[in-house]
Amino acid sequence: MSTQQANIKDIIKQEYIKCAMDPVYFFRKYAYISHPIKGRILFHLYPFQEDVLNDFRNNRFTIINKSRQLGISTLSAGFALWIMMFNKDKTVLCIATKQETAKGMVEKVQFMYNNLPSWLKGNVKPLADNKLSLRLANNSQIIATSAASDAGRSYAVSLLLIDEAAFIEGIDKIYTSIKPTIATGGGIIALSSPNGVGNWFHRMYTESEQGKGDFKAIKLRWDLHPDRVGDWEATERANMSAREFAQEYDCDFLGSGNSLVEPDTLTFYEQNFIQDPIERRFMGGDFWIWKYSDYAKSYIVCADVARGDSSDFSAFHIIDVESCEQVAEYKSQVDTRTFGNMLVSVAAEYNNALLVVENANIGWDVINTIIEKGYQNLHYSPKIHGDISADKWISKMEAEQTVPGFTTSVKTRPLVISKMESYIRDKHFIFHSKRLLEELRVFVWINGKAQAQNGYNDDLVMALGMGLFTRDTGVKYHMQGLDSARAALSGISRTGGGVSDVPIMPNGTPNPYQMETVYGVEDLTWMLS
Repeated sequence: MSTQQANIKDIIKQEYIKCAMDPVYFFRKYAYISHPIKGRILFHLYPFQEDVLNDFRNNRFTIINKSRQLGISTLSAGFALWIMMFNKDKTVLCIATKQETAKGMVEKVQFMYNNLPSWLKGNVKPLADNKLSLRLANNSQIIATSAASDAGRSYAVSLLLIDEAAFIEGIDKIYTSIKPTIATGGGIIALSSPNGVGNWFHRMYTESEQGKGDFKAIKLRWDLHPDRVGDWEATERANMSAREFAQEYDCDFLGSGNSLVEPDTLTFYEQNFIQDPIERRFMGGDFWIWKYSDYAKSYIVCADVARGDSSDFSAFHIIDVESCEQVAEYKSQVDTRTFGNMLVSVAAEYNNALLVVENANIGWDVINTIIEKGYQNLHYSPKIHGDISADKWISKMEAEQTVPGFTTSVKTRPLVISKMESYIRDKHFIFHSKRLLEELRVFVWINGKAQAQNGYNDDLVMALGMGLFTRDTGVKYHMQGLDSARAALSGISRTGGGVSDVPIMPNGTPNPYQMETVYGVEDLTWMLS
């Protein structure tokens, strides 16, 4: 062997060692990517990309809340190739929303590998090379798969890549099933732009920011990219909604989601109305009180009854009818009879408040308890089949074709939710509860239906919707002179009071908005606002 050949081999050996020891060096000198405009180019790392690579190397678990178009997916693919090239028997599993998306990650690895110099590939020529996998002669491989609950169960995973993690339905179950396979020393890179709050990605990222769990949290906003200067931000904002910009570029969980109530509205409530209760009652302190009962006021107690499983809660609100303000709230897990007795107790305390209880499923057990206790001011719903109209509702009430409790159905549920959303959007309802605020943040549109995100509850939200809907429909009953509505909204007894001695308006006609109640004459003109 000539001296020149020996020198070349020595140079290659040293270069190979440098690449094996430092992924940043490997990238800067040998990682080629396919640019959509420039074609094949060397991956010139920006400083923030270099930092991320070092984080990958120094942390087994990394979770990245990122802006779009920062090259992080490509960076992750290159890191996967670096692991495969310089380690034997490593399996990299890539999961994404769709198999096509995961396949894109494998294709990036394949492109980088195919453009390496032959001396760097050495003896690790691919044994298997297709659109969904790449396997090298050293038995290291990358595999693309779609997001399924059993994804990865059959592999001993060395590195799990989760692309667009916030948008993968059921990712929490996938993560639970895969985690045991990496317990022997594997790693995870989860990356995504945000998709609202409450999902697996949001939970894992926020916990990591607080120093909890195993993940290293990294936030990569749009302004880290050195080319995004001048009018770039203004131009992008002009071409998309505030929610889209929050999701695509700002790494903003609150602004990015598809929540029923706009995040800005919830932030307004948090800054202006959310406060600690003045008293906590019952075992565990789960009954929160902000205002005590006022004998001159009328109240609604609206309750949602737990289905009975361990993840559900029974909940109720107490609402001041006139000011439309939350004065108390309860949320806990309790048996139906205890809950029924509790509702009677607090409704009686708050001036024999109208008691609105959902009558679905085990809600009947609670209602039966209330009836057995002899509570008189229980809300009744009309028996209605088919489409709902105000006239149909009122005619059923007048004919006493009713059932005890609030009937939630496929017809009434959207009306209940819409009513609640409009009250909060217009800031006509005041609430003080942190628990309700958090439920509203994860109450989102999923396939056209407003509901709690997977793993969260909407007990307080649904209870509130029933209460606000009843407040409005009760006003209509009151205007129609219905005795049940008078009991609901002005505290008029079903056996006493009436409309006699109605005050006269200046034009000589009776004022229909003032009525004799158990507390005296009550002016109801506020209902017209």
